[in-house]
Amino acid sequence: MKLLLGFMWLLHWLPLPVLGRFGNLIGSLLFILLPSRRHITLTNLRLCMPELTEAERVILARQHFQAYSRSVWERGILWWASEARLRRLIQLDPGSVPVEQMTAQPTILLCPHFVCLDVAGAAVAMETSASSMYVQQKNLAFDRVLRAGRSRFKPVKLFTRQDGIKPIMRALRDKLPYFMLPDMDFGEKDAEFVPFFGVDAATLTATARIAATTGAQVLPVIATFLPNFQGWRVKFYPVWDNYPGTDMVAATRRMNAFIEDRVREAPAEYFWTHKRFKTRPNGEPSLYQRAPKP
Repeated sequence: MKLLLGFMWLLHWLPLPVLGRFGNLIGSLLFILLPSRRHITLTNLRLCMPELTEAERVILARQHFQAYSRSVWERGILWWASEARLRRLIQLDPGSVPVEQMTAQPTILLCPHFVCLDVAGAAVAMETSASSMYVQQKNLAFDRVLRAGRSRFKPVKLFTRQDGIKPIMRALRDKLPYFMLPDMDFGEKDAEFVPFFGVDAATLTATARIAATTGAQVLPVIATFLPNFQGWRVKFYPVWDNYPGTDMVAATRRMNAFIEDRVREAPAEYFWTHKRFKTRPNGEPSLYQRAPKP
């Protein structure tokens, strides 16, 4: 892992168009070399985008592997490049991070699992302190680099799932914006089966519940690639009106519908290699089982 991190450090000096094309090349190779992840990706695309032909889904799956690979290698820029370089590469929509809006009251920054999500974190971290949940890495060297990379600008608070909900609530009460990434399958605990692209998906209701408890506003933010390897776009969407209301399931369905709309805008950049539909209701069989060979 130290060798890989050293290689990433060396690569981060490259011009972004060169690094991006290198990432695409590695992603194309991984599409061939990782059949289990390719199967998950294509299964997700068949479930979520049945209107596409199988050939179109294969093209989209390959593009996703390329995008995911690019995001990994380009992360070195987020971790080690100068702040001036990051500001040149990150295009903000609107033209600046809405710091005053997100710090005037408790704010949940809803950040779905697009491959460039770390760019959104960097854009905010250069302007104000924030907090977020993160997955502690098994490799200690990588974990140290990850934590350092995410906290090298303004002070941040990084929580693990083992920390529970209390630190998040305290951070929100202190008006520290909280990055929330609720669109993965963590099982049935604290989740409801809510449609995602028309398929029941175990979806955490935490966004709605925390917003209801703390009075936090929900401000979505999504990072995507700019065309032609020119950098990244970080878009802050309007705060959701009348959210969450009194129905937590309806609020969670509203969240999934918003994410669906954003996925359709940049379909190759959503995290399709994750088993989004792993947990099934009422003992239904796995959607990821391979068909038996004839």
